[in-house]
Amino acid sequence: MFRLLRPSRPSRRRALTAASAAVAVGGATVFAAVSLSAGVANAASTTFTPVADTYVDNSHTGTNYGTSGQLGVDGSPVKRFFLRFTVTGVTGTVGNVKLRVHTDDVSGSESGSGGTFKAVGSTTWSETGTTWNNQPSIDGATLGTLGSVARNSWYELDVTPYVTGNGTYSIGVTSSSSDGADYDARESGSSTAPQLVVTTDTGSTPTPTPTSTASGDPVLVGAGDISNSGSGDSATAALLDSIPGTVFTLGDNVYNNGTTSEFNTYYDPTWGRHKARTRPVPGNHDYNTSGASGYYGYFGASAGDPSKGYYSYDLGANWHVVVVNSNCSAVGGCNAGSAQERWLRADLAASTKPCTVAMWHHPRYTSGANHSPDTSVAPIVQALYDNDADLILTGHNHQYERFAPINPANQLDNARGIRHFVVGSGGASHYSFGTILPNSEVRNSDTYGVLKVTLHANSYSWQFVPEAGKTFTDSGTTACH
Repeated sequence: MFRLLRPSRPSRRRALTAASAAVAVGGATVFAAVSLSAGVANAASTTFTPVADTYVDNSHTGTNYGTSGQLGVDGSPVKRFFLRFTVTGVTGTVGNVKLRVHTDDVSGSESGSGGTFKAVGSTTWSETGTTWNNQPSIDGATLGTLGSVARNSWYELDVTPYVTGNGTYSIGVTSSSSDGADYDARESGSSTAPQLVVTTDTGSTPTPTPTSTASGDPVLVGAGDISNSGSGDSATAALLDSIPGTVFTLGDNVYNNGTTSEFNTYYDPTWGRHKARTRPVPGNHDYNTSGASGYYGYFGASAGDPSKGYYSYDLGANWHVVVVNSNCSAVGGCNAGSAQERWLRADLAASTKPCTVAMWHHPRYTSGANHSPDTSVAPIVQALYDNDADLILTGHNHQYERFAPINPANQLDNARGIRHFVVGSGGASHYSFGTILPNSEVRNSDTYGVLKVTLHANSYSWQFVPEAGKTFTDSGTTACH
């Protein structure tokens, strides 16, 4: 049994539904100011890439292909490929294991029968020394078979019976079809390398009410550009499991078109388990479905009026949160005098909170190469600046960037300036940076993660929390105006 997965990002396990809306922490003493309810089962997913892979070819019996970016499988000439994974650091009971492989998209590469995947008894074969003449025997149980496959696509097989915990596992792939396939090897890079995704049940722990940290200060945590068939959103959803507070999204919640099916298939099993504490933002991909009906239908009242998509709420004793709809054409514009801009100014004027954070999808300022700074939201930024707002969170470019406090013209303004963040690191494939804008202080384009913002009485602290296995982080504190 296998699934064809969307081609843009590495695919991943869609489990964890048993922990829907649950917030898991490593222990009841982590957060002093939370109330604990009955225990719930917690799940965690870890993604492993091969420690070795290669293929062999009976028309070149003495040749080693261990450094190739491709893994071929065919019946004529006969090609077989091998994968070896080392699973370490897994705790708890293994509940599900998926093997994910990506077909190559090089011109002329084969796209036909996907092959039969079997366990291999030997785990000591050499990536750079294996040839047709000394290949290990593909002698274990059949793990699954892929039928017809297409180029540049992800495929997934359930290999749970084989991978039972920490250890080394070898898999061999054969085909009797003369119309075989080429897959991407680990040498192709992390975005297309084979993956072994191990999901474990880590036991039962008390569930905190997700409202505050030990200091009693409320927390906002989230990112944008989140769910597709890749594994990035599983990694960031796992971070949310241990961070209490209100979850925000920054648009493009699911790819590619924001359909109800995509929300149910991709978003719901990952970030969806935090749906009960989420206040979302719509993105342009959410509006690829007419009226963003998939988005509004999924989030319901938490997303505000579907004809507007902008709303506000208070958090704690001192903070006002504004959600703007930067899909300007969908709501009558973002220009000065538009319904949304007039609503924003009235909302800010009516707020009695001393500190304000605003969030939307399209960044006014960004150094990303894929999407330029968006001038359509300039009147929104001006309204926020005029009303002494403190912080703006956006997404759209799939990366992380932090700006110094700036005025609406991107000039440094330590007195009244608003600090802008681009947090498009929720799970969709990374984008690169282009021209670096003035006042851009910190950037990263290779790490999935979430931004945790702790809202103090007269200031805010931020911390970029990276996916497991990554080291990039960013943190600091800025006073409110």
